[in-house]
Amino acid sequence: MPSSKREREYARKRYAKWQERQEERRQRRRVVRQRLITLGTVVAVIALVGGIFWFVGRSGDDATQASLDPTVSATPGSSASPSASPSASGKNPCPAPTVKPPAQDKQFDKVPDSKLAEDRTWTATIATSCGAIELELFGDKAPQSVASFVYLAKQEFFVGTPCHRLTTEGIYVLQCGDPTGTGTGGPGYSWGPVENAPADDSYPAGTLAMARQGNKADSQGSQFFIVYKDSTIPSDSAGGYSVFGKVTKGLEIVQQIADGGLAADGVAPARAISIEGVTVK
Repeated sequence: MPSSKREREYARKRYAKWQERQEERRQRRRVVRQRLITLGTVVAVIALVGGIFWFVGRSGDDATQASLDPTVSATPGSSASPSASPSASGKNPCPAPTVKPPAQDKQFDKVPDSKLAEDRTWTATIATSCGAIELELFGDKAPQSVASFVYLAKQEFFVGTPCHRLTTEGIYVLQCGDPTGTGTGGPGYSWGPVENAPADDSYPAGTLAMARQGNKADSQGSQFFIVYKDSTIPSDSAGGYSVFGKVTKGLEIVQQIADGGLAADGVAPARAISIEGVTVK
């Protein structure tokens, strides 16, 4: 074969191999692009589902947990979601809060020692923008709950904090104690287990109990709820809710707030109420 013909044949083969390599590169790029598209779709789906669960967790979950989560959502552990009744009956009879929360939430590193409160009862007064609510605290039955509440009260942790959650169907509670007013705030520490929970899941009007996240006994912090009407709050795997006191005077204030119904968000009371201070002795 003449040299010129051999050179043309060699060039043709080289070009063919170059085309094959280019096609291989294009195929690899297509595979990479497809994988990236698939990955992006998966991430988007996860983000969407996560967003849905986050929303449900903030609204329905809220309602199913009492506080941070108490199903009472105020949420102490009930599975019943409070419905958003838009019926705020009339103007708020309470004056606007005069005390605002501090610009920076107070946070603490350690859980207060339960010995601070054990084997004794305490009296406390919650000064609210709607009037005073007087309490008896069961340090003998729920020493850790009472020790935490007393400690935070003396640190003025509750000053300016709103009562951020109200439930009006099935479970009847007003939840307070979150400095952020969102249902996610706390004192910087959490503790468990549940103390002094009723064996029959019955929480009579006037009950004072700790809120917590669903199924997490060690998620108790600063959030608490006041039962304004007899309620049955089903226990979950973490137990019931720590009952650490009762209202001795001023429950009608909570009822007055409940009579106003829910705000537009379906969670907060339409009649705003905030804590202006807590004294204990």
